Amino acid sequence: MPERSARTRFRRRPAQGTRDLDVVYAILDAALVAHVGFLVDGLPRVIPTLHARIGDRLYLHGSSAGTMTRALAVAPEICVTVTLLDELVLARAAFEQNVNYRSVMAFGIPEAVTDADEKLAGLRALTEHLMPGRWGQCRQPKRQELKATSLLTMPLSEVTAKLRTGGPTDDDADLELPYWAGIVPRTVSWGPPVPDPGLASGVEAPEVARTYNRQGS
Repeated sequence: MPERSARTRFRRRPAQGTRDLDVVYAILDAALVAHVGFLVDGLPRVIPTLHARIGDRLYLHGSSAGTMTRALAVAPEICVTVTLLDELVLARAAFEQNVNYRSVMAFGIPEAVTDADEKLAGLRALTEHLMPGRWGQCRQPKRQELKATSLLTMPLSEVTAKLRTGGPTDDDADLELPYWAGIVPRTVSWGPPVPDPGLASGVEAPEVARTYNRQGS
């Protein structure tokens, strides 16, 4: 179970919060994009980036010359969030409009991955997280590409998840109002692969690309 801290205390709607790592991991594994918050010259900044999880550690993709890499040398703490939007929750009262969602928030001080084997394993995890099997279907990174890529990692020790499910929560006094209420489910669909114009003759899209049906966002 992750450590409790002032930053991971559930203040609003605590019943929707959990520190169950199985739940945390499932949300992180389903999400394709993470948002990383950090300070640049004392001012907040949030950027989206690719992420992956190996065991109890989170890996984040970046550029060796990027703003985040430079900023973390001065102010090393970050906050990472991911959110999966599942349903719109439409209520009779405007105040009660809501969404059903799954989210994770993690705090920590990331470390730059410098070990060559760990860096390669982390980049493989990022690639496989994007599309399972893809690492073996593309050229491996060159030395210069590895040098230009920043890979950060941090333990998932100060982390929480929040989730909402269910329908609208209108007051009893509003139940007879003539307004529709309910949920609108969200689905994610991916289209057929579109080949690169410069694709070599005879190279077909792999099956995983033709049948890609990941539900996370």
